[in-house]
Amino acid sequence: MKTKLLLLLLLMVNGILAQDTILPLWPPGNIPNHVKSSEKEIHEQKEILRISKVQVPTIEVYLPSKRDATGEAVLIFPGGGYGILAYDWEGTDIAKFLNGKGIAGIVVKYRLPSNVSQTDKKYVPLIDAQRAIRLVRSKVEEFNIQSNKIGIIGFSAGGHLASTLGTHFIEEVYQPIDSIDKESARPDFMALAYPVISFGPNTHSGSKINLIGEEESSELSDYFSNEKHVTDQTPPTFLLHATDDAAVPVENSLLFYKAVKDKGVSATMHIYPKGGHGFGLGLHDEHLKDWGKQMIDWIESLR
Repeated sequence: MKTKLLLLLLLMVNGILAQDTILPLWPPGNIPNHVKSSEKEIHEQKEILRISKVQVPTIEVYLPSKRDATGEAVLIFPGGGYGILAYDWEGTDIAKFLNGKGIAGIVVKYRLPSNVSQTDKKYVPLIDAQRAIRLVRSKVEEFNIQSNKIGIIGFSAGGHLASTLGTHFIEEVYQPIDSIDKESARPDFMALAYPVISFGPNTHSGSKINLIGEEESSELSDYFSNEKHVTDQTPPTFLLHATDDAAVPVENSLLFYKAVKDKGVSATMHIYPKGGHGFGLGLHDEHLKDWGKQMIDWIESLR
């Protein structure tokens, strides 16, 4: 009986500790653009964990040991066409990889556009992205990181969200609610993996429709075509894409590279002849498997 009780206590403690790594972005009852509804978050675990209909956005924090920590942190925005989040494939797996390099990996479970549980859905992912980086910056001592070494990485539609944050970080897209919102939302560096960048001719139609709807609006398309909003304050950028990407054309990365180059922003780009779309860490591909190391080398060059 005592053994069972001890085991139960250990399980409870482990559960509490595990939950300490998951933090809500917003105080209870104070989530911008949220509407109470019957919509509920869905988790589907097959080859990868797909999360949809996010109601309570969070960050899941993976920290390296203090002895290995570089002081850098990277917020991770999984892709999924603004319809789902490929949460482990392009989220927690990336965080664990970063931990092995001494970098804090922080997975952002951001809300996906919804006509049911949100108002003005097109701004909701950016609202959560701005809040996420501000929340992390408010906890630099707790996370053992430096406030000027907080970067972001986004994959596919998560790359669109990351590049939106990197080009629209100064815009007020929600009313400040507490002291966290006094923190800067500007990333110190930005990595974009096979990203959706433009809502023009080379866009990924699913991402565009899910975010701004099916009715064509040149004003909205321009606003979310992030190559059009690069300034000299856009963070240093790392771009990764495959030429044979049939889902998100490589022109998205090419457009963004040209835009940052023209503004004098430091940038590097790796274009592979093959790889398709959504290859994650690319560990099973002899050519793609080293892209993570190349990104780490690039981050180190910024120090």
